[in-house]
Amino acid sequence: MTRFGPGRGELWFRLIVSLAGLAALGVAAVVRPVGPAWIEIVGLGGAFFGGTALWSARALRKARRR
Repeated sequence: MTRFGPGRGELWFRLIVSLAGLAALGVAAVVRPVGPAWIEIVGLGGAFFGGTALWSARALRKARRR
């Protein structure tokens, strides 16, 4: 890993929490899709959890190659 970046354990934690957040967001969208605010909730939540999951997976893959 980089000298100042998060460690491997923290990246795994972020990846797991992000995937759990995406799953919870998906369940919430299926169970209670009411009103126009859901577009914002799914958009922002999906961007946050999805972006964090992709960033963590990319960093873990990059660290594995070294």
